[in-house]
Amino acid sequence: MYSDFLNQKFLGNSIESYLWFMGIIVAGLIFQQLISTFISWCLYKVFKRYTLGVSLKEFQDLLTKPFRIFVILLILFLAFDRLEFPHEWNLDPAEKPGVRMTVFLVFEISLMLSVTWIILRLIDFFGLILMKRAERTATKADDQFVPFIKSGLKIFIFLLSFFSILANIFHINVVALIGGLGIGGLALALAGKETVENLFGSVTIFLDKPFTIGDHVKTGNIEGFVEKIGLRSTRIRTLDKSLLTIPNKKMIDAELENVSLKTMWRARFYLGLNYNTTPDQMKKITGEILVFLQSHMMIKDNPVVRFSAFNNSSLDILVIFFVLTNDGDKFTEIKEEVNYKIMEIVEKHNGSFASPTTNVYIDNKGSTKNS
Repeated sequence: MYSDFLNQKFLGNSIESYLWFMGIIVAGLIFQQLISTFISWCLYKVFKRYTLGVSLKEFQDLLTKPFRIFVILLILFLAFDRLEFPHEWNLDPAEKPGVRMTVFLVFEISLMLSVTWIILRLIDFFGLILMKRAERTATKADDQFVPFIKSGLKIFIFLLSFFSILANIFHINVVALIGGLGIGGLALALAGKETVENLFGSVTIFLDKPFTIGDHVKTGNIEGFVEKIGLRSTRIRTLDKSLLTIPNKKMIDAELENVSLKTMWRARFYLGLNYNTTPDQMKKITGEILVFLQSHMMIKDNPVVRFSAFNNSSLDILVIFFVLTNDGDKFTEIKEEVNYKIMEIVEKHNGSFASPTTNVYIDNKGSTKNS
């Protein structure tokens, strides 16, 4: 009795086939999260000895979603494998263009893309491991090397997947296709000229190392810290905390100053005292400022402190010194310390700073004269 019921057919399929179809779909939807999590856990255990600094949660955050898509596709395959297209629809076979072929192509492409996604996420995972290791080294070269290699591998896997789809799913002769591009390939190459130039720029940056991640750089009117060096562009966090993306071609073509490679910072300014300052005061003030600069442990030997000029409204003292640091913030701190000390020295010797003034003379006839 039950056997007769289950063998009844609708649209070319038995009730038993429909029940299997529904059972696989329901079970798959219920357990797909658990299955994908379990697969990622097993894979993490395989790579656990290499996962220095990367937790299971980080691994699952990367892999669980692509595994879930892969599992859902397999569940759909197993479910629909229980059913057949109704003969009444008179569909063309899978070898001919039509509904059957379209369905199979969409499934195969989706499965290939899901596998590609998993591989790309695995590359991200190993890149994360290598970055954790790079953070423990003193050199910054590996911090730059890891993102470069990771991006290159991703592009290679993407292209490999694309050509695999053409060759295995659409049965296209990829070698003949590439060889037959001809003028079209030349036009494509010209269209991608900027991309190629930026790619060579990234290679130049990697080999020549004019800067690395974390360096303080200046190029044109842009100044900031390098956050990322990619295959196409470099990201710089400016001093006002904006994030700029600059093509690598511009980074190697323009004049670039790596501020982080400075061995010292130079300070040069004029100190203006008023004309009431006596020669004796001037000598004592310049002498004491010079002694202070020479004794400062962060200031290079041979600073310059000289009475340099008679300005319109001030007696000018030229001050030049070098601070032994490559840190701009530290330089500003030392310069502030020097400025406060100069104020103390000038006040100690009863001097005063000059400010722009205009003298007005009135003669007996009432006319005025400025000076």
